[in-house]
Amino acid sequence: MKIERKKYNATVPSMAMGDIAFLLLIFFVILARVQDDSHIQWEPARIDELDQAKNSKASVIIDADNKAYLNGREVGVASLAGALTEILGESEAGKRTILLKVHKHATATYFEPVIEAISEAGGDLLHVLEDERMKN
Repeated sequence: MKIERKKYNATVPSMAMGDIAFLLLIFFVILARVQDDSHIQWEPARIDELDQAKNSKASVIIDADNKAYLNGREVGVASLAGALTEILGESEAGKRTILLKVHKHATATYFEPVIEAISEAGGDLLHVLEDERMKN
């Protein structure tokens, strides 16, 4: 006599789907980097005495090739003011800080238009330098 086996349907419990989606969302939010500027090569100018940087809304970098980057993405100087205005939005005074990182060999031809764009957007410019005492 042959006994037939019962066949069971293998299904994923739908109650767990929401939990799984939530955990995946948290996982990717934690691992996501807000701005990735690790590919940009710049060497800061040095100064004897520095103040600590405040919280900033964005960072603008001028690299060794005199290219401008906004939050790690290359941007033209002509569109920089508009992009910064959009980032700053309706932020109140004192919370409109823009970090400016300029390669030490960049000339005024390249960084003055960037400073003008930050000013035009209403940002508070904070120039990032390297402490001379820490280098030695």
